[in-house]
Amino acid sequence: MLAELTERNAAGKIAEIYAEIRRLWAVPYVSSLQRHLATRPDWLEWTWAALGPAFASGASQVAAWRAAEILTVPRLAPVSRHALRVWGVDDVGNAAIRATCASFVRVSPVNLMLSGLLRRLLTGERPSGAGRVASSWTPPAPLGPLPALVDLAALPPAERAVLAALGTTVGQQPFVPGLYRMLATWPAYLAHVATVLRPHQADAATRAACQRLLAAVDAEIPAVFAALPSLPTAPPMPPAREFADVLVALDTYRNTSPEMVVFSRMLEDALPA
Repeated sequence: MLAELTERNAAGKIAEIYAEIRRLWAVPYVSSLQRHLATRPDWLEWTWAALGPAFASGASQVAAWRAAEILTVPRLAPVSRHALRVWGVDDVGNAAIRATCASFVRVSPVNLMLSGLLRRLLTGERPSGAGRVASSWTPPAPLGPLPALVDLAALPPAERAVLAALGTTVGQQPFVPGLYRMLATWPAYLAHVATVLRPHQADAATRAACQRLLAAVDAEIPAVFAALPSLPTAPPMPPAREFADVLVALDTYRNTSPEMVVFSRMLEDALPA
């Protein structure tokens, strides 16, 4: 699997950054993008020192959510409460699945903003704005409670195969987005998700929705980047020889993050009220 530093194993400065990300992203977890950067020496610390002001001010989140809020997505067939019961999902589980989907609709556009800003730094662009922190901005309340990420290695072979079918690769390492690892709490429901979403992974309407979201977030990035302060002198920028590998990872997130928004919306819309 793609290397990541779990939240329970984070310590020191990385644990502090994780806590800030949870607060500012307004979700009770840290995404795989940041967990992966944390496995690379100094990468998360430098990224946060350089880009953190845009998130502390709320400018990045507001712009990312604005880009996503008017997105229209394809429809899935409605799921009945009786079907959920057969799949082992009670009313509490239904609420948890809804909260899970809503959390990825919230967090994925912000991760697109982070990856877009970081890409600009790694391709040689430099900000020179004031980078003032707007003390008046308050993040929304976190969503939850949410299920934990399942450990793929601990799953029975059939469940692991269903989950892996929803994944992709990053630098030749398998990667399963967090949405599916949370929904794997309900194996039968996850099997339904894999069945109904697989045809949409290459569907023209779904791909168009993903591209609309990506274009909308990309359109917001220049103004956010221009307002960032000049790069800090400490911590030092990671070595340039590592840029290519990180850019490969960012390219993957540019594909999976829009999917997380679109598929989460589709799944949530199909659930019973």
